[in-house]
Amino acid sequence: MHEGEDMAPKSVELRETDAGLTLVGDNMELRCDFEEMLPRIKPGRLQQELLVKAAKVKGAQSPTAIDCTAGLGQDSFLLAAAGFTVRMFERDETIAALLEDGLSRAGNNPVVSGIAKRMSLERGDSLRYLAALVKSDDIPPDVIYLDPMFPARQKSAAVKKKFQLLHVLENPCDEAEEETLIRAAFAAGPRKVVIKRPVKGGHLAGIKPSYSITGKAVRYDVLVPPSTKLQ
Repeated sequence: MHEGEDMAPKSVELRETDAGLTLVGDNMELRCDFEEMLPRIKPGRLQQELLVKAAKVKGAQSPTAIDCTAGLGQDSFLLAAAGFTVRMFERDETIAALLEDGLSRAGNNPVVSGIAKRMSLERGDSLRYLAALVKSDDIPPDVIYLDPMFPARQKSAAVKKKFQLLHVLENPCDEAEEETLIRAAFAAGPRKVVIKRPVKGGHLAGIKPSYSITGKAVRYDVLVPPSTKLQ
């Protein structure tokens, strides 16, 4: 295989293993395991997570969040560990199955069960829920979180294995989908919208954020509706 040639598996399959439901492709495996997140939620470490900083809402005693593009739920886990009640949406059936399995195992693990109880999963497109939320009398969430899958790098050997597998199942959002998603999020009336981006990537749908929190490899753009005063 030449340098730069696509190294992602051409096909994947789900397998039941002793460790949990596993996505297998070529010599790669992927499963949802929230116990692996424990080093990131240690006291003093969790509050340093860029996502937690970006999602923090002043004055919210029991903050709520909607993760519109949950994937394997790692970001939702961080938010739940920080005290958020998180409603997750995942439209790909295979990814949702992995997340559901990981959430079930986490609920039976006393080390992470308390966090898992603040996370719920709905299979399907978050856009339908956001549209229904606009028309309902339900209280809007404090935070809506968007993590459109990053485009694959040219040299896919540099992409983490889990993303190689996930790209087989679900492609990154195109520009039209990005704009639809962000406008639906705003219309739902959250106190802020948090968007995960590549550190040097452009703004989602070209919309300039209120502010950004930037790390070495990732950036969180925060959009605060004009009628909401958080600062």
